[in-house]
Amino acid sequence: MKKLFAALAMAATMGLASGPAHAAEATPIPEHTWQFEGIFGTFNRASAQRGLQVYNQVCSSCHGMKYVAFRTLKDLGYSEDQVEAIAAQYTVTAGPNDQGEMYQRPAEPTDTFPSPYANRQVAMNANNGVYPPDLSVITNARPGGAEYIRALLIGYKEPPADANMSPGQYWNKYFPGHKIAMPQMLVDGAVDYQDGTQATASQMAHDVTTFLHWASNPHMEERKRMGIKVILFLIVLTGLLYAVQRKVWSDVKK
Repeated sequence: MKKLFAALAMAATMGLASGPAHAAEATPIPEHTWQFEGIFGTFNRASAQRGLQVYNQVCSSCHGMKYVAFRTLKDLGYSEDQVEAIAAQYTVTAGPNDQGEMYQRPAEPTDTFPSPYANRQVAMNANNGVYPPDLSVITNARPGGAEYIRALLIGYKEPPADANMSPGQYWNKYFPGHKIAMPQMLVDGAVDYQDGTQATASQMAHDVTTFLHWASNPHMEERKRMGIKVILFLIVLTGLLYAVQRKVWSDVKK
């Protein structure tokens, strides 16, 4: 099903490719194992924290997360002091002050991850006319979900000789149409993980996608726990109803 979604996304944007041959090529998204998959799946906190580090040091220069509040990072295992320190790395617009003017201040835990640009037009002017999407719910918003996002981050290749690339375009075999405005950001050693994990491009792609999937689904674990409780309740209820039914009909037969 995930591969079908990827193929449909490719087909819907065939016009972005350089020609019919390239447009017809739909590269299947590779399967990947995630700890959060399945009914008992949970988020790997260590991986998500590393993913936050990748977002802070790499992704936040172009992408915001306007629906994710810093205070929710406590769900990933951060203390209140750590959350305050992470938030303080960002600057947000506040006000008006006593003079009726807006001003800049360090972000607080109650704030959300800000956009690095003042407005959409500024963002497009800084990125060759392309608006960097907000990443708050990116794994839910893209066909293929987390696997597509991870594949996209490591899918950069040299373009074919006949690709007819425009300035500011890069070749990504998993992007619909293959031509993407975002350059390759994840290269080996791009960040220095605080926990000592080797920061390969593949590892960073896995970690930041884990973090982004948590941001998109912050209540996933709670929903799964509730679902398991409901299933167990229904199993017990079914057993009780069956026992009552046997008792009632045994009396009728007698």
